Amino acid sequence: MENSGLRLTVDGPVARVVLDRPEVRNAQTPRMWRALAEFGAAVPADVRVVVVSGEGPSFSAGLDRALMTAEPVEGDEPLLALGTKPVDEVHRTIAEIQAGFSWLRRPEFISIAAVQGHAVGAGFQLALACDLRVLAPDAKFSMREPALGLVPDLGGTQPLVQLVGYSRALEICATSRWVEAAEAKEMGLANIVVPAEELEGTVKDLTDALLTPLVDAIRETKALLLGAADRTYQEQLKAEREAQQRRLAALAWYLG
Repeated sequence: MENSGLRLTVDGPVARVVLDRPEVRNAQTPRMWRALAEFGAAVPADVRVVVVSGEGPSFSAGLDRALMTAEPVEGDEPLLALGTKPVDEVHRTIAEIQAGFSWLRRPEFISIAAVQGHAVGAGFQLALACDLRVLAPDAKFSMREPALGLVPDLGGTQPLVQLVGYSRALEICATSRWVEAAEAKEMGLANIVVPAEELEGTVKDLTDALLTPLVDAIRETKALLLGAADRTYQEQLKAEREAQQRRLAALAWYLG
């Protein structure tokens, strides 16, 4: 993961992902995506909270625009070169990239995005991959892929629809417009907006609060909530019964 453009650390129950290319507003590259996927696959079992942030004034300006040219970026092929590859290879490559984002949805931990400044395209989708989003007042989102002739393909479309609804999600993507912090809070994209100087402290307070309940109860609860939209009401009741039985059995064993 050396020279990946990321700082990746684990401190007890808290893992941190810091996008660390402030000179280009933390623009993302395939090397960063591979490092994210590797880090996600190696997160220790006792990690309970993952905090994702960006170094400098921006969370992430999204895809490094140099990848849209004909020249390699840090040894990576231009993105458009994928268009000349066999279909199976394209699907496999995109799946590998998606793995750098999708691990943040796993029920083993709760992920928090601390967002200041620009969160564009891949940056927006990275924030959407997290369970919670804490914003500074200057935070602004834009799903820029359609304006580049692409689609959002890093797992951001489903959580966007779940958070703001289909028609609002379509409007945001189809126009590539800016969604600033106050509107993001109003429509449910942000859990909270705090003054910039309070961003770090608020994330720490939230992290501490998330570490208080019993870890397995939180993991079971997150799994229930993640699957709720895809189940019928009766299926959700069944999933709750099964999860509660596991918790009761674990507590009975622990207390016995």
